[in-house]
Amino acid sequence: MSITMDTLCLECQFRRNLELARTLGSEDQAMAFARDLMDMYSRGPADVCSVWFTPRISRLLQQHYGLPIDRLRSEKEQSNRFVLERMELLRSRVQASADPVLAGLRLSIIGNYLDFSALQGKVSFEEFEQMLARADSMTFDEDVYRRFLSDLQRGQRLLYLTDNAGEIGFDRIFAEAIANAYPRLAITFCVRGGPTLNDATREDAQCVGIPFPVIDNGNCIPGTLPELLSAEASDALHTADVILSKGMANAETLLGSGYPVYYALLVKCQRFSAVFGKPLMTPVLAAEQQGGTL
Repeated sequence: MSITMDTLCLECQFRRNLELARTLGSEDQAMAFARDLMDMYSRGPADVCSVWFTPRISRLLQQHYGLPIDRLRSEKEQSNRFVLERMELLRSRVQASADPVLAGLRLSIIGNYLDFSALQGKVSFEEFEQMLARADSMTFDEDVYRRFLSDLQRGQRLLYLTDNAGEIGFDRIFAEAIANAYPRLAITFCVRGGPTLNDATREDAQCVGIPFPVIDNGNCIPGTLPELLSAEASDALHTADVILSKGMANAETLLGSGYPVYYALLVKCQRFSAVFGKPLMTPVLAAEQQGGTL
C-alpha cells in the first residue's frame, strides 16, 4: 500500500529542503542540517512513502533554524483569501454550467496548484488566475468520470480527503455541486490533524466555510496513511462508499490500497509523471481498482 520512497522522491525532498536551508543561514549551518537530514533518512524505515518524513523534517528545521512548524501559515492565509474573494463568482459559474459537477471538479483540480511545498518558489497567483480562466478546456479520462458519477449515484457516503489550504475553498464549491446533484449522499471532509506544510487543517476548513462535517486524520502527515489515522478517520475511510482523494500526498499514501478511491490532482513531480504516464502539470482523474491497481 502507498508509493514507497525511491531515489526520485529522495532527491526531490532532499534538494527542496537544502534549497530552503541555504536561504536561512550560512553554508556551515546548511551542512549541519544536511548531515542530520541524511542521518534521518538512513535511520528511517525502507518501506515508507516520502511524506512519512515530513513532520520529522519540520522538527529538524525548527531545531536548526527556529522555523515554526506552521512555517507556511502566511501562504495558507493568502491562498484562503484568494478563493474567498472569488467564491461567489466561481460558485455562480459552476452552477450556471451545463454540468456543474464537471465544472466543480475542474476548479477543484486547478486548486491543487496552490502547493507551496511541491512547487516551492514557483506558485504565481497571476498564473493561477489564467488557469482558472482556462478551466473549461480541461480534459481527463471520460470513462473514469462516468464511473465516478455512477458511484456517487449509488453511494450513501462520500469521504472527501483534502490537500492544501486555499485549494479547500475550491473543494467546497465542488462538494456543493455534488450535494446538489446527489442530495441523498452524505459528504464528510477530512483535513490534517495539525500544521504540516501548507496543508488544510480544521482552521482552514472553517475559514472557507465548509458546510459539511469536518474530521481530521489525527496526525501531521501530509497524506492519508491508514495505519496512522485517528479512530474517527479510520472509520470514515472504511465505511465510505466513495472516497475522493485530492492531491499527490493523499495519492502517494493510498495508491494500491484497494479502497474505493478516485484520485484528482495535478502532476507536479517526476515520480507521479511516471506513475500516471502524464507530463508535469497535467490534470488527472484516476480510479483505484479492487485489488489495488489503477
